[in-house]
Amino acid sequence: MAAKSVIDPMHQFQIDGLSGALTGSPFTFTNSALWMLFVLACLTLFMWGGMKRELVPGRWQVAVEGFVEFISGMTLTSIGPEGRKYTPWIFTLFIFIIFSNYLSLLPTGVIPGGHPFAVTAQFTVTGLMAVISFSIVLVVGFWKHKLHFFSLFVPHGTPKPMVPLIALIEFISFMVRPFSLALRLFVAMIAGHILFEVFGNFVVEGINSGTAMGYAIALISFVFVLGVNAIELLVCAIQAYVFALLSSLYINDAVNLH
Repeated sequence: MAAKSVIDPMHQFQIDGLSGALTGSPFTFTNSALWMLFVLACLTLFMWGGMKRELVPGRWQVAVEGFVEFISGMTLTSIGPEGRKYTPWIFTLFIFIIFSNYLSLLPTGVIPGGHPFAVTAQFTVTGLMAVISFSIVLVVGFWKHKLHFFSLFVPHGTPKPMVPLIALIEFISFMVRPFSLALRLFVAMIAGHILFEVFGNFVVEGINSGTAMGYAIALISFVFVLGVNAIELLVCAIQAYVFALLSSLYINDAVNLH
């Protein structure tokens, strides 16, 4: 009796070691680290190619300058004139996330052992970026406003009897920010890749069945794959934008105490 194929959509997120631990060290080079280096290499190439400062800029330079101007405009709009000093960090977040998201959609799975790895589908990665952004908010807030930073938890015009309750709610909402920021990107990416895996397996299993019903299921699943792919292309850009925008808005709270 033939063994039944088991669909395991979570296997693609498993972190596996690609080499043994270094001598006398607990560290192992993993597939996650490999794809981060791949993202870094692509980012380096992209930025290097767009920083030639030619008198008549080519498409590459225009693309890089477009990204920079877009993020610069975002920080100036969200934070104000002081937003320029935070543009490098917001730009780093945006460009890293959008490259990681799109590179994880590459069809490298056709190569043996080349299954793409979604870096932003790892909560440790999105969580670290969120913690750094939240740390910037705390450092800037206390550095610039000292203890007056706590007034952020008491909106202007709050009736005095309601101050304790409103302050508690605002404090809890403030502390949840890094978790929601990290979780939003993590969930969006992991959900899309799970759908890819499930419907992709349906296509393969339907074709392998050799029956009319199997072919019909494979065709329907393939249509779903195309639909999910179209949505995922939008989600990759939207999630990078949302992460960068929310980070700039949180920094704005620390800078301007709104």
